[in-house]
Amino acid sequence: MSEPLLKKVQALSPCGLHQMAYWEWGLPDNPRVLVCVHGLSRQGRDFDAIARRLSSRYRVICPDVVGRGESDWLGDPRNYQLPQYVSDMVTLLARLGVSQVDWLGTSMGGLIGLALAAMPSSPVARLILNDVGPTIEYGALQRISGYLGRAPQFENCQQGAEYLRGISEGFGPHTDEQWLELSRPMFKADGDRCRLHYDPRIGQGLAGLTPELAKAGEAQLWAAYDAVRCPTLLLRGLDSDLLSAATAQAMTTRGPKARVVEFAGVGHAPTVVTEDQIAVVEAFLEEGGH
Repeated sequence: MSEPLLKKVQALSPCGLHQMAYWEWGLPDNPRVLVCVHGLSRQGRDFDAIARRLSSRYRVICPDVVGRGESDWLGDPRNYQLPQYVSDMVTLLARLGVSQVDWLGTSMGGLIGLALAAMPSSPVARLILNDVGPTIEYGALQRISGYLGRAPQFENCQQGAEYLRGISEGFGPHTDEQWLELSRPMFKADGDRCRLHYDPRIGQGLAGLTPELAKAGEAQLWAAYDAVRCPTLLLRGLDSDLLSAATAQAMTTRGPKARVVEFAGVGHAPTVVTEDQIAVVEAFLEEGGH
């Protein structure tokens, strides 16, 4: 399957209904389902490379989290928070009609998966956290909030791709072709120019974040992590500024006792586009073989 189908599901927020888009790869009746969820300012087409690889064995579902990609924007930006994202994913899983899924989540998408996996009777059978854990380094949050929602318009996709490359050094080395493929879905037409695909208000929650608030959230995330019971794989960029080596190490000794695989020459976050990264994910998923 070389291209996914674009589908939508209706979800509920405190300010009304909204449509969440998702990209579906593989056979719709395949009981083996992999849900891939992107980072804060990204979108579901980030996972094209691994979805293409796995679509003969999995039904691969790659949502555009609300406020991003082909999904609606929320009326109230205060709802761009983890509880809303988790609620939307529960709605999506009900639409898919499956009782069990594997989960690959990058950064924010990993936290959504972590929250779901921590719940009693969770549908998450195997969890892959991509460069994220319960302790998120405050400096990385400041770096991200420095560019989030402030991107200019661009004359074309190529110019936009160059801008993204400048703020995404942590993704590690990619060929020009790989980078253009990662970047193309990040833009929407705006008259005769193009703009980034997301609601510029998605970062408002970060704007008021203090170290004290971050610490309070961290305690809740560790409690969730300690409640996870499914096999867990942690991917980490060796140079990550968001997930420290100390946090990754702590995640191997508590909760699900994650297995950690690190990638040299990569920061935040591995894109799971390169062969070595895809192979690690593929091997972990095949261990499940459900």
